[in-house]
Amino acid sequence: MIWFKPFTPKMLNNRPKNHIGAVLGIEFTEITDDSVSATMPVDERTHQPAGILHGGASVVLAETLGSIASYMCINPEKYIAVGLEVNANHLRPVSSGHVTGICKPLHIGGKTHIWEIKIYNDKGKMSCVSRLTVAILPKPL
Repeated sequence: MIWFKPFTPKMLNNRPKNHIGAVLGIEFTEITDDSVSATMPVDERTHQPAGILHGGASVVLAETLGSIASYMCINPEKYIAVGLEVNANHLRPVSSGHVTGICKPLHIGGKTHIWEIKIYNDKGKMSCVSRLTVAILPKPL
């Protein structure tokens, strides 16, 4: 297991709701020894004007997953995890239902983490692939 301590989806979903992930309806669904997954609805909150999933909403899902994954890997009493760079390739449009993001590590170092996040539609087809680099910094005093 790569996590600093055991986590459950319920623990992650019980975080305070004053953030963009809550506004977009992101819900954590699964944690394995080396991955974390979440779903996000594809609806009026996440659509762009053409009625399909906004690329920025996919990036929010990806960055939410990668940031939480980094948080789960560090001692939060000593360190913070902050996004450093994110990119995404949007592969196919999604107009309704949900998308599911699965986040796995590419690199877990002392100062940076790199995550690959694959996002799938309800039919299991990949709609987006993203990579997130996270900086691990000493917690401010």
